[in-house]
Amino acid sequence: MRIETERLILKEINENHAEDILKIRSNKVVNRFVKRIPPKTNYDALDFILTIKKRVENKETSYWGISLKNQTNLIGTICLYRFSEDRKEAEVGYELLPDYHRKGIMSEALKAVLNFGFNELHLDEILAFTNKFNENSKSLLLKNNFTLEKRRVDEGFPENLVFSLRKNM
Repeated sequence: MRIETERLILKEINENHAEDILKIRSNKVVNRFVKRIPPKTNYDALDFILTIKKRVENKETSYWGISLKNQTNLIGTICLYRFSEDRKEAEVGYELLPDYHRKGIMSEALKAVLNFGFNELHLDEILAFTNKFNENSKSLLLKNNFTLEKRRVDEGFPENLVFSLRKNM
């Protein structure tokens, strides 16, 4: 599933993106607020790509690599995953290389994915979990009309805040 915006192409990731995925998912700035074991080699990145491809095929996730229209390399990723059993709720996740921060790129990608989630997948609510110290992520979510859910907690991750966006009914 490919989505185009004014400046971006959101596209399916494949084996040819192993180097880009390694670069994104092993970046220290990208990983500062994420609890995961970063890939160390192209093989690790390839393993991740194959896992994602299987999850996309099984409709467990919708996952896109983000690239600028004039480039083929990926500069980030964005996904909808952790769908509720009734497929009315999902979580959004995203990451972007630091060189592209503060340029409106993730906001542009997020708007396109929210549109896809609400209008193509017919979701009623999209959640986002972000570290309470991740000011860029909090700002992105608030700018895109997410609401901080003060009473909700991210089980097992007490430093995370929960944001939600409901479909305009």
